[in-house]
Amino acid sequence: IMVWLRRCTHYLFIVVVAVNSTLLTINAGDYIFYTDWAWTSFTVFSISQTLMLAVGATYYLTFTGVPGTATYYGLIMTVYTWVAKGAWFALGYPYDFIVTPIWLPSAMLLDLAYWATKRNKHSLILFGGVLVGMSLPLFNMVNLITVADPLETAFKYPRPTLPPYMTPIEPQVGKFYNSPVALGAGAGAVLSVTFTALGCKLNTWTYRWMAA
Repeated sequence: IMVWLRRCTHYLFIVVVAVNSTLLTINAGDYIFYTDWAWTSFTVFSISQTLMLAVGATYYLTFTGVPGTATYYGLIMTVYTWVAKGAWFALGYPYDFIVTPIWLPSAMLLDLAYWATKRNKHSLILFGGVLVGMSLPLFNMVNLITVADPLETAFKYPRPTLPPYMTPIEPQVGKFYNSPVALGAGAGAVLSVTFTALGCKLNTWTYRWMAA
């Protein structure tokens, strides 16, 4: 029975990591709701999304050792988020205003780095981490600029979870305003190496627990 439990641990951990990463990034596509600080929130959310994708996908990828599983993990997060974003649609928001973060291309780059370096874990951390960190803000900005009339729509449909006393009155200009993609990609390129390394370390810890 213990052997069976340890083998099932792999699948249990994948579900736990994928579900929790999605829950933690479920509103990360709602940059435009923070209309006065949209680009600042874009930068911060870019880093948070990079964290959850890099850690979870790397953990899954190194656990199985099969290139392609990072993309599968990104697909899981994407589908979960699509379902959750359906709540916005149910609240009456127009379909072309609901932004679902784009993780799949970055996850594919992670798989590519692992495959191209013949499953070298250190190359995965360095190359894969940098690729994920630099690509994710870029893909999500392309995603964001496709939203139709974002300011008009955002003010027409105020965020229901934001209390009136927290709604800014005067437009503010955050220090990240001018180049959210550059700042997000720059920070992501550095931080994602650490995030990816953490995913690998989680895999090591899991193996040690299973072997106990």
